[in-house]
Amino acid sequence: MKKVFLKDIAEKLGVSIATVSLALNDTEKKGRISEDVIQKIRSLALEMDYQPNNIARSLRMGRSKTIGLIVADISNSFFGTLSFYIQEYAEKKGYAVIIGNSNEQDDKLNTTINILRSRQVDGLIVVPTANSENIIAEYTKSKFPIILIDRYLPKLTTSYVVIDNYKASYDATLLLISRGCKNIALIAYKNELSNMYDRKLGCIDALKQAKIYNQSLVKEVKFESLKTDMAQTIKELVEEIPAVDGIYFASNSISIAGIGNLLKMKINVGNKIKLVCFDKSEAFEMTTNMISYVQQPIELMAQQAIDILIRQIETGAKEEHCKLSATLIKL
Repeated sequence: MKKVFLKDIAEKLGVSIATVSLALNDTEKKGRISEDVIQKIRSLALEMDYQPNNIARSLRMGRSKTIGLIVADISNSFFGTLSFYIQEYAEKKGYAVIIGNSNEQDDKLNTTINILRSRQVDGLIVVPTANSENIIAEYTKSKFPIILIDRYLPKLTTSYVVIDNYKASYDATLLLISRGCKNIALIAYKNELSNMYDRKLGCIDALKQAKIYNQSLVKEVKFESLKTDMAQTIKELVEEIPAVDGIYFASNSISIAGIGNLLKMKINVGNKIKLVCFDKSEAFEMTTNMISYVQQPIELMAQQAIDILIRQIETGAKEEHCKLSATLIKL
């Protein structure tokens, strides 16, 4: 089929190309044209199957109407869900989203940012990796619109959307304590990222307040060796004396690995050892007992991130900080 251009529509209606362009594209200036002419142009454009040249339009506007999103682990259901809501909400705002995955690797994060910048994205939503301060700082210095999500970098002045990880973990630990647990283990990732640091601190403070804190029950695993680290960690905890009666898993990927190993060792999950997990996980389906968990407001996080980023892109707004509350689902 022959490609339809603005001049084709203009010639058929006997109007200028500029009039057609204003009617189809420029909402701010279309008031110069009568509503009757606008409707005729739009009807004919639809009838002729006119497809706008978005690249050319972007060059005129100085914006691509595209956002880059980089998550830390796309296989993680949290990041998958977050990506879905960001894409859905961005499209409602007239923006497309290109998604990248860093796999928690700083060099891959840097490469992905460069690729997205070469695609002329208007701004970035980034889940920062453990040592990405210098990478992100380059963009904050240049005033390129960027917002961090899920985690923030305390030394940098940049927009972010996070949840109150400290309170969420504090409350989750209090739930285990209220259910009679005296020997509570914490399993978290071995890194100093803000979200994990606050989750560890919230749990430890709750244990200290209850005077049952045991440093030997604070276990850390590495993202890149989660499977082997978790097998060893669960073995150590099951053999601990006195016996561990409660475990707080600080992320859903940790809970999947942890629950799997507990079941392999034929531990009665939820009875002999009570659990609270950060985020709901498919691992819950492996056990008949109900498991309590921290529920993050993922859809709201996505909406807040898009709104803040668009304000930066379209108005040059200053950085904004958004900290949302999580909900403890008690089962």
